[in-house]
Parts: sequence; structure tokens; C-alpha cells
Amino acid sequence: MTFRIASARPQDAPIVLDLVRQLAEYEKLSHLVVATEEDVQRELFGPRAVAECVIGWESTGAGERGGAAPRAVGFALYFQNFSTFLSRRGLYLEDLFVVPQARRRGYGKALIAHLARIAVERGCGRFEWAVLDWNRGAIEFYRALGATVLPDWRICRVSGEALGRLGAPLAADAAARAD
Repeated sequence: MTFRIASARPQDAPIVLDLVRQLAEYEKLSHLVVATEEDVQRELFGPRAVAECVIGWESTGAGERGGAAPRAVGFALYFQNFSTFLSRRGLYLEDLFVVPQARRRGYGKALIAHLARIAVERGCGRFEWAVLDWNRGAIEFYRALGATVLPDWRICRVSGEALGRLGAPLAADAAARAD
């Protein structure tokens, strides 16, 4: 088997979405996936792209004749963030996933190392991601790579109706704008 990592291209939007759905299924969160191919296309490849993605491709290595076409076996979706304390950009890994049948081959480590190289090339001060507290296998994997799992930070999230309420203009703001 051979493994290569390549930047996702616009025509890969269905593959990216399929891998996202497989990740959600693994995390028992399929009910939360509302993304469409059009969403992936716009956010990753549109004129105001906000994230980037690499795909891990596995092939038999038998060449074009007789060998099966490479298949997508993993992905890493990431974006740049910023540290005010460092006053430097960072790289944030939103999602990393390797399909279960392709695990234990070093693909996850290769994807993480690939992003670490991107972070170094871009002069990032940090490379960060979150991990679910129940995913002990992932936590140990990340620690083995040299990552520190921060015990004192919690992710805060506002979405859906709560985001709409929080982002709605207050009556005082509306009155001030009317003047």
C-alpha cells in the first residue's frame, strides 16, 4: 500500500463531505451533520474560503494497470487562527479522521505531521485542536506525538437559536443607529 496526502480540490467536495459524515457516524453525531456539497464547495473553495483540507489517499501501488484507483481514507480540515498573547497566527485542526479499516498504518500521524509542516512553513506560533474527553485512544495518540492535552480549558459554543438571540441587535443599539 502507498499513502499520499494532497490538498483537496473543488471536485473533491463530495469526498470531503462523505468523510465528514463518516467522522460524525464514528462520533455518534450524524444527526448534527447538515452540511451539503454546496456548503463544502463554498467554504473550502469559494472566493472567501475560510478553511483548508487535505485528503489522505491509499493505493495498492500496483501502478495504473491492474491497480485499483486510489481511495480516500482520511482527511484533515484546518484553518488559521490567531494568538493575541503570541501576536502570531496559528493553525487550528478542526477535524482529523481516518476510516476504521485504514487505521494503525500511520496515516493519522502522517496527516498531523503534514499539518505541522504547514504550520512551520507559515510561521505559526501554535498548532492546536480539541479532542473529545471520552476518546481515550485519540488522547493517547496525541500525547505520543508530543501534544499537551490542556486540562483547564473548555470549549464554549453558541449556535442555532441561541446564536440568533445573542447576535440580534438590542433595542438600544437599534435606537442609537436610528439617530
